[in-house]
Amino acid sequence: MGKPDLTDQSPGTATVDETAVEDLRARQGRGRPRVKSWRLYGRRLLRRPAALVGTVIFCMFLFLAVFGPWVAPYDYQKQNADLRLDAPSLSHPFGADQFGRDILSRVIVGTRNIFLLGGFGTLVAVVIGTGIGLLAGYIGGMGDEIIMRLLDVLLSFPSLLLAMVLLAAAGPSNLNIVLVVALLYIPMVARVVRSMVLDLKNKEFVEAARVRGEGRGYILVREILPNALPPLLVEASMRFSYSIFLVASLGYLGLGVQPPSPDWGLQINEARNFFQIAPWVLLFPACTIAVLVVSTNLMSDGLRQIMLPGGGRD
Repeated sequence: MGKPDLTDQSPGTATVDETAVEDLRARQGRGRPRVKSWRLYGRRLLRRPAALVGTVIFCMFLFLAVFGPWVAPYDYQKQNADLRLDAPSLSHPFGADQFGRDILSRVIVGTRNIFLLGGFGTLVAVVIGTGIGLLAGYIGGMGDEIIMRLLDVLLSFPSLLLAMVLLAAAGPSNLNIVLVVALLYIPMVARVVRSMVLDLKNKEFVEAARVRGEGRGYILVREILPNALPPLLVEASMRFSYSIFLVASLGYLGLGVQPPSPDWGLQINEARNFFQIAPWVLLFPACTIAVLVVSTNLMSDGLRQIMLPGGGRD
């Protein structure tokens, strides 16, 4: 008996989700979605204006993170006493701070700090958390219990409080900030991946790999992990949005990047004494943080809608 044609539909039949078709066809073989599915994800993104706008804004910030020093209209460290607390103007759209430095240039260059510290911290958390979640979910039993209870200990502490304690002990530095961000988010990523492994490890394509005699490492990396990527990407984007707030909060508290860095949180901390006479010094960095977080959340929500099972149906 031949395989049914998944795309053949009679009049009146509900439209089959295209990505589900591609995934099902792939799983009839090796259990991994085809690369073609990513094109379908792109078409779905175009049908969701909010997610598309969030993705475009996020990509603009990413561009500034890479090319910020060359895009900035002025030297972000250059001081000009004649421009102290100057209001926004055509030559300085965001105004000038208490040292006469151009705020727009400092905001643009400061984008790199957020992406480097928050981005690398999130990346380390995703890599290590994925490995822990894969192992814990697959081995099960007592090993799973021990690993997850240890992670629960980290989750029991408020994130910002634990970050402050760790940085106060280790000292503020870029490396320490990255490690703190990673440490705080590893348990959350691991729990998401573990739940996916528990759902996938008894699926037919995993059982088929066991019957073929494949080892544990092959099954985890080549069979289970590719099918856990959609929710993992969504979780990573969410963690990055939280890391933006965390890095900015540490900068505001003086435990993040140190002066004269144009870190956004540090800019807000330095501007709080001038808020009543020059509110733009504080508002523009704060609004930039808000715009980046909102755009990241919109992109994350779009990823959830187009990549998770059933999310692509309109």
